[in-house]
Amino acid sequence: MKIKITLGYDGTDYCGWQVQPNGVTVQELLEKAVFMVTGESVRVTGSGRTDAGVHASGQVAHFSVEKTSIPPEKFAKALNAHLPSDIRVFSGEQVDQSFNACTSAKRKTYCYNLYLSEIENPLKQRYSTTVHGDVDLDLMKKGAELFVGEHDFACFNASGSGAKTTVRTIYSIDIEKDGKELRVKVTGNGFLYNMVRTLCGTLLALSQGEKSLQDIENMLINGDRTLCGRTLPAKGLCLESVEYD
Repeated sequence: MKIKITLGYDGTDYCGWQVQPNGVTVQELLEKAVFMVTGESVRVTGSGRTDAGVHASGQVAHFSVEKTSIPPEKFAKALNAHLPSDIRVFSGEQVDQSFNACTSAKRKTYCYNLYLSEIENPLKQRYSTTVHGDVDLDLMKKGAELFVGEHDFACFNASGSGAKTTVRTIYSIDIEKDGKELRVKVTGNGFLYNMVRTLCGTLLALSQGEKSLQDIENMLINGDRTLCGRTLPAKGLCLESVEYD
């Protein structure tokens, strides 16, 4: 039986999603929880590998179990009993054997959270990046429009990516400001390693006069990473949703 789960986690204290030898990861703890519940050692496959410190409110994963009396819809409660409080499974369901949380995904939405203030707010530091100084919101939105569509995002291809192709499609970039909070929501068919964090860093640099609209056009044409803004900290990024239809 193949089970699809939707989950959320605070990534602050984890070395990302993927199991690794030098730190605790979300995938590792999920696999341990499945073993505690079913007695089976399984591989839990996520829709993608969130980096160390990145959060999720709508991550999707799947795993297969051979023998269990637990109904699919009860897996959330069963797994949560064996997970730390900063990881929670929201729902579980049985899916067709052809389903793959990673390769079946059609669209993913990430949100990067910025906090506009000269002084850090302790209650915002865990999930957003503080920005000092003003931002030009209209200019930021104009820059975002240039990234929408199918492009070769080689300029954002960080070392260690391992991507077979750097061509990706961005369906939308929505930028919303609410008081001191600024959210950049990016939806696409897939993203390169650190792509969203660097894209948002580029838009921020544009909004503060450090980059130009021409720089964005040139980086997409030439793949010149030196034209990009900085890669923003992981703590401001959250995987919000994964769509399959």
